[in-house]
Amino acid sequence: MSLESTAGMAGTARLRPVDLARAAGVSAQQIRNYEASGVLPPASRTDSGYRVFTEPHRGALLAYRALSDGHGPHAAQAIMHAVHDGDLPLALALVDEGHAALHEQRRSLRETAAALEAVAGQDPGAYRMTRSGMRIGEVAAHVGVRTSALRVWEEAGLLTPGRDPATGYRRYGAREIRDARLVAMLRRSRYPLPRIVDVLDGLRRTGSTDALRAAVAQRREELDRRARAMLEGAARLHAYTDGAGQGQGRPG
Repeated sequence: MSLESTAGMAGTARLRPVDLARAAGVSAQQIRNYEASGVLPPASRTDSGYRVFTEPHRGALLAYRALSDGHGPHAAQAIMHAVHDGDLPLALALVDEGHAALHEQRRSLRETAAALEAVAGQDPGAYRMTRSGMRIGEVAAHVGVRTSALRVWEEAGLLTPGRDPATGYRRYGAREIRDARLVAMLRRSRYPLPRIVDVLDGLRRTGSTDALRAAVAQRREELDRRARAMLEGAARLHAYTDGAGQGQGRPG
């Protein structure tokens, strides 16, 4: 594509990498990386080799950045690749997949919140076990995780199993098993370990589930933020594909 055809297609002034960088709050080098990776359509060049961008490039950039906030960089790149390959149906299907995944995370969060309240309010004495407690393999099977996960949680201060004085093996009492179930559910809902520490600290010290409810509420807010970002990404993508940005091809 020639410089003249690119500029003519946009009907606007030519843009430098730094102009696009300022519009998106990134570096000029990142703009070059976006073009090389196919996030932006190919830029034409001046006789001296400088890249020249136009308004469609700005539209592609803003669409990608918005999509990345909602869907993640990898999915956003795949969407933009599909657009630049002229496969709009694939791009729309990828957008749909992102919305479906977000819906599933909301459903899972609702179920997890209810289960967390039930487990947190359960009397640890309700667990039936031998007097010496459960071994690590038994707890892992009961909770549905690998034994390595239990060791990681122990290193992070989430679990404090006792030790068999004769063998030195870990032994988990009723409270530790309850906490392991809580940690497992929170991790499946993508809570980071430091946040889980706060939840368990409050539960152990006061028996309060306030920190647990706050963690669920924060996760719900994160999903809401992603949903809003997805809406903006869809709007930006529509504006871009409804203009002159489709089917310009991308570097091989």
